[in-house]
Amino acid sequence: MSRIGKLPIPVPKDVNVEQTGSELNVKGKFGALNLTIPDTIVVINNDNVLEVSLKKNTRNVRALHGLYRTLINNMVVGVSEQFTVVLELKGVGYRAVVQGKEIVLNLGYSHQVKIEIPETISVEVVQNTTVNLKSCDKELLGLFAANIRSWRRPEPYKGKGILYKGEQIVRKAGKSAK
Repeated sequence: MSRIGKLPIPVPKDVNVEQTGSELNVKGKFGALNLTIPDTIVVINNDNVLEVSLKKNTRNVRALHGLYRTLINNMVVGVSEQFTVVLELKGVGYRAVVQGKEIVLNLGYSHQVKIEIPETISVEVVQNTTVNLKSCDKELLGLFAANIRSWRRPEPYKGKGILYKGEQIVRKAGKSAK
């Protein structure tokens, strides 16, 4: 059995967990999420503690055990606390602005990059170069952050690009003169 899959999931008081058939619905103050669980995995709710167990003990089911426990835990944490990703824009003239339901980025291209913001994600721009992303859905938040970052990946020579907060870029030496 998975070590991670065995861990219990504590459910805060303000979070409501309902299971109907193979659907698991989690509601909290920051939103509602749902997940379809395979028939081979069982979720047991005991006094605001969720436990994930298996019906069969086959190799494929054991592989899903820890995965679904982590997905359920991320749902519970997301609707009660929210997840946050901070992006930093490093480069001359790089800046971000939120206009309506899209984020507009100036990244050194001849045009502005406009990216539509999903409904469940809130975006806040601080000092034109720091973008705070918040959402209860960890997967969607990571995909959106990776989409923004894909427009200007950090490069190793000057360190310019879109970086996650606290990310260290390993710098390379440029061409050496003879």
